[in-house]
Amino acid sequence: MSFLTRLPAALAGKTTVPPPPVPLPVPQLPASDVMEARDGSILVRIPAGEFEMGDGKDPDCPKHKVELSEYWMGVYCVTNRQYGKFVSETRHRVPDKADLGEAVWKNGQCPAEKLDHPVVCVSWDDGAAYAKWAGLSLPTEAQWEKAARGPGGLIYPWGNEWDQHKCRNHTNRGNDMTATVWEYPNGTSGYGTMQQSGNVWEWCADWYEDNYYEKGPAKDPGGPQAGSFRVLRGGSWRLGVASHFRGASRRRGVPADRFVVQGLRLVRNSP
Repeated sequence: MSFLTRLPAALAGKTTVPPPPVPLPVPQLPASDVMEARDGSILVRIPAGEFEMGDGKDPDCPKHKVELSEYWMGVYCVTNRQYGKFVSETRHRVPDKADLGEAVWKNGQCPAEKLDHPVVCVSWDDGAAYAKWAGLSLPTEAQWEKAARGPGGLIYPWGNEWDQHKCRNHTNRGNDMTATVWEYPNGTSGYGTMQQSGNVWEWCADWYEDNYYEKGPAKDPGGPQAGSFRVLRGGSWRLGVASHFRGASRRRGVPADRFVVQGLRLVRNSP
């Protein structure tokens, strides 16, 4: 069953005038299960309940039961278009610097053809500042994983078998880096979230600790109280090894890093 109503046509050509926003597909769910946040993020409801977190395929992600309260997860990563509005309203620094690689934004501007791609070159602090401005939050890694693996607790958002054609990765990106946030609809999760595998790594709220699963709470875990690294999830366009794209795969990142493979997705916690 498809969760998408339609796919917008890709933007064509280059222009010095930013094109109007392309309407993003809305998941085919009851109206009570979909909402739009003030920044334009489309969110879907993830029901409360227990799920099996971790898949046991890496030392830092053993299988264990976790119970989560209801929350709302972003269908898409935050785009350059959305981030541009945030920069304009708050005068926050623009993502035109990259610690490794070349930034997408140039001289404080995002190219028109990249406006509906996920924003990259944002640090954890940049992401947290954006989330606060939007009235939302960065997801905990438990929230991120439950949404990515869907009601069936799958290995990948689309199923239990790797398929390089269902997410943005090094094998299918051609000469480009990121893809627009609506591409790869066949990789949509069972809850209706897109691109939780591939395109960009996504910052989570948690500090990273390799053995946290062994001592974290069984309900609504939020990560260690402190640390040197923050959690990243999802894999990216630069990688081609299947294991990085699993819903349970964990990555650590220096909070201040601004790489061309790192972006963000938001959540809203229910009252």
